[in-house]
Amino acid sequence: MTSLLLNYHVPMQPSALLADPRLVLTLDAGGSSFRFAAAQGGRIVVELPPAPSHAADLSGCLAALKDGFARARALCSAPPVAISFAFPGPADYAAGIVGDLPNFPAFRGGVALGPMLEDEFGLPVHMNNDGDLFAYGEATAGFLPWINERLGEAGSLKRYSHLLGFTLGTGLGGGLVRGGELLTGDNEGAANVHLLRHKLDPQLNAEEGASIRAVRREYAALAGLPLDLAPDPRAIAAIARGEESGHRDAARESYRRLGEVAGDSIAQACAVFDGLVVVGGGLSGAADLFLPALLSAMNAQFAGGARLRRLGPRAFNAEDPAELSQFLAGERRELPVPGSRRRVIYDPMARVAVGVSRLGTTAAIVLGAYAFALCKLDPSHAPR
Repeated sequence: MTSLLLNYHVPMQPSALLADPRLVLTLDAGGSSFRFAAAQGGRIVVELPPAPSHAADLSGCLAALKDGFARARALCSAPPVAISFAFPGPADYAAGIVGDLPNFPAFRGGVALGPMLEDEFGLPVHMNNDGDLFAYGEATAGFLPWINERLGEAGSLKRYSHLLGFTLGTGLGGGLVRGGELLTGDNEGAANVHLLRHKLDPQLNAEEGASIRAVRREYAALAGLPLDLAPDPRAIAAIARGEESGHRDAARESYRRLGEVAGDSIAQACAVFDGLVVVGGGLSGAADLFLPALLSAMNAQFAGGARLRRLGPRAFNAEDPAELSQFLAGERRELPVPGSRRRVIYDPMARVAVGVSRLGTTAAIVLGAYAFALCKLDPSHAPR
């Protein structure tokens, strides 16, 4: 199997974490398939083809988990020190217990998945949401260090340590990283962004306007098609770009609405958590079609006499060279220190950059799982 991930190496200055020789088994679990891998020294060193998840058959699902981790371990050049993986919620991730999952009907009533794997492999097991691990991977070795490197090259004084990750795919997922720490919350619900309100239909949650099914539903409605005849989002994106035949206006509007709903949700999150924003997931390949609307929603103003900005910081599109250049430049000013001959330089521009995953969603999840496990084994390795 040829894979872009197999020989992927983090293109950043290696930190102590990414140079660590220890090996971690990982998994990105979805309702239809399991993707097993192993990471070492900041790279994915083993990657197995996707395997069926058997989501409706508990014994089959558990057997698939054991078999997948066993096969990944057999391909490793050294014994792994931990298992760390993404699994859908709701779950008590710290305890390793999976709850009643919509996409895994076999798990009704709760399953002690982490303890089972600890018994099976004799290793510490860490489980998180895929949105959390995506954000952690991008904070460790993706978008956050990439932005900081660009700021350094531009001679800016500004640096970032907080990041919000959003995944747009089957659902709307999220993750929060604060100064190298993954924030999960007391009830494992710190980034349940799918439960934010849908801007265009407040009776619905945001996921219904920012997901694969949302794009297909909007396209079908605008093009006058039955939903079951709506193409998949990749085909809709190709129609929007004029690469395939179809209802181009409907395709473009379906992605614009996705951007508006996602942007409003991101603005709500940024109002209480100030940091960079990175977008991943299956729909991120069509970022050119929805990022303008997403940024417009983030930079909008409230109605009324005060004309307050939707956010304090201005949001810049990191995928647009002109906007990225303006973001990196900021507003460099020099001021005298009262009562002194000294002068100080500062940058008064409050701003955040919004961009697409620099690692790829699956690689970010794997490297996030890897980093999380090693940081649990040695907290001094937490990225800063």
